[in-house]
Formats: sequence, structure tokens, C-alpha cells
Amino acid sequence: MIYLASQSPRRRELLAQLGVRFDVVTVDVPEEGTPAETPRDYVERVAREKALAGLRAASNDTAALVLGADTEVVLDGRVFGKPCDASDAAAMLRALSGRTHRVVSAVCCARREGIELATSESEVTFAALDDAEIARYVATAEPFGKAGGYAIQGRAAAFISHLSGSYSGVMGLPLFETAKLLRAARRES
Repeated sequence: MIYLASQSPRRRELLAQLGVRFDVVTVDVPEEGTPAETPRDYVERVAREKALAGLRAASNDTAALVLGADTEVVLDGRVFGKPCDASDAAAMLRALSGRTHRVVSAVCCARREGIELATSESEVTFAALDDAEIARYVATAEPFGKAGGYAIQGRAAAFISHLSGSYSGVMGLPLFETAKLLRAARRES
């Protein structure tokens, strides 16, 4: 059985696009980086910890295959997590305005036999945003619960002048990498 160690509705939608049947397993993994970690190391560690926590939660299923994922927005080496309030969301959007940032998205596949990890890095360029645009967007509540304070699949799509990389990775689950991990796991089973 395939399990998704995530409460994210976006990740559920994305995984369903691959046509796989899965159950969701609830995990509680702290999402805080350490000073010694690069943004990529941080995202990969969190994805791995989520998958391993999910594998422990599904311990009754000896054939369990658990996917854990993490996605973060990175600008100037700084990881932009999920905004804690409206002013935090507005500050993130002001920082991203008129600039290109990276989105790092990692997915980890954990089974009793071991783990495999894949990472997608994308570049997203925002158009210049004025304070009124930012305030209107924050008022929609869409930024909350989203890395970097925006949802590429939502109203923030109008802010993006260029994307180089994985659209699904920016949404939260890089589908190319996920499908590749699932194919490899099936071959090894």
C-alpha cells in the first residue's frame, strides 16, 4: 500500500494525478532548519523525516511505501516558510516582488528495504508588486499555509512572469520525481 505522509490537500491532489491509490497518514515533524543546513539539505531532511515517521505510523503494513515531501521558497539563501500572520505574508511578498527566487521541493520514498530521495529545484520570477496588490492578495487568505506566502496554482499565478522548472514541484510535490521513485520501488518489489 502507498501512503502519503502529508496533510496538504495540494499534495493529495497532485499524487492523485499520477493515478495511484493511496492513504494519508498523519505525522508530526518539526519544520525548522539548523544554522549548518543549506536550504536543500533542510528540505531533504524534512522530507526524509516525514517519510520515516509515516513508515513508523504504518508499521502494521509490512509492504508499506510511504511518501514524505517538503517544499520551501528560497531567496538570497534565506528559507521562506509559511507566514505566521498577514504582516509576515506581506513582508514575504514584498521581498519576492520583482525578483527571481528558488523553490526547492524534495520527495522521499520510504520502505522497510530503505529510502530513496529526489529533489526538484525551480526558479520563479515575480513581477513587481505594489503594496495595494500585496494587500489584496493577503486579504484573500491564500498565502497562509503556503511556503513563501503564495500559491502558484491560485491567484498568485498572476504575479509570476517566468517559471523555469517544475510547476508541480512549486505546488508542493514534484510529480516527475515522484513517479520515478514509485516506478523504481515497484521494480524492486
